[in-house]
Amino acid sequence: MNLYTPVEIPSDWPRLTHRDHLMLMGSCFASNIGARLLQAKFACEVNPYGVLYNPLSISAALREIGSGKQYTGDDLFWAGGCWHSPMHHSDFSAADPDEVLHNINARLSVARQWLSSLDVLLLTFGTSWVYEDGQTGRIVGNCHKLPESCFRRRRLSVEEIVDDYADLLTTLWKQRPGLRVILTVSPIRHVRDGLHANQLSKATLLLAIDALQQQFAGRIFYFPAYELLNDELRDYRFYADDLVHPSDLAVGYVWQRFSEACFAKETLQIIEESENIGKMLQHKPFRPESEEYKRFLGQIVLKIDRLNRKYPYLDFKNEREICHTRLKI
Repeated sequence: MNLYTPVEIPSDWPRLTHRDHLMLMGSCFASNIGARLLQAKFACEVNPYGVLYNPLSISAALREIGSGKQYTGDDLFWAGGCWHSPMHHSDFSAADPDEVLHNINARLSVARQWLSSLDVLLLTFGTSWVYEDGQTGRIVGNCHKLPESCFRRRRLSVEEIVDDYADLLTTLWKQRPGLRVILTVSPIRHVRDGLHANQLSKATLLLAIDALQQQFAGRIFYFPAYELLNDELRDYRFYADDLVHPSDLAVGYVWQRFSEACFAKETLQIIEESENIGKMLQHKPFRPESEEYKRFLGQIVLKIDRLNRKYPYLDFKNEREICHTRLKI
């Protein structure tokens, strides 16, 4: 007896390895999967602009990264006691404009270096509704709680998204011919738009991705996060208290399906061993100064050394520092 409708993931998906350099951009889903990838010891750059929701803001951010843009005071505005960038999430906002510019440009510098050696680009589209600045006409990445009268709100068309990304991806492939692109639609509903408007928005994104896949067959892959939550996990128990965002259980399930689709057996083994090291470090000793606990920490260092000898590209710097700090107690 089948108790749910399974979502099929194509078998020709690209296999990701720990040698790959990945960049994830887009909605909260990109942040959630990015955090899991980092925890699994993948080399990732995740949302260098903070969370972005619409496709054109994501593509504008990628163009800025590639162009070598440096932010200046002219790119910021003052509102609500803070300086903000209309392109960035409020995580970058602060009362000191120099702090804002430093944080933005530092992340841009890292992202630019990452883009030059990129193997996999994973983009998550959240909505096709956009807000255009009333003065400049530019689509903003974040409204920063400014009055709605400051913006013109409209829904992108399928053609706009396809034309924009055809141009962007063609440019990126000239620089990185082997770049693999994974697109996905966030399962998070934008209920403030209204449920019908949200469905129209998601449909626009899905149609745009399908058109891009047809145009660039074999170079763009679609991961069905939207369908997994709405079909396989069709129950409010898989949502957080706001009934909009997926629960930790749902994120874990989507990560499991992502792992099954994207990771080879050896990659899964590396993830398991890395997770075991993390769990060992979470152990709370009764007597942290005891010789027994120090031997336990020594075993962790040996496990890290063994993994690094076999996979020297894995980064266990933080874990090593934790072990050495605790060994000095």
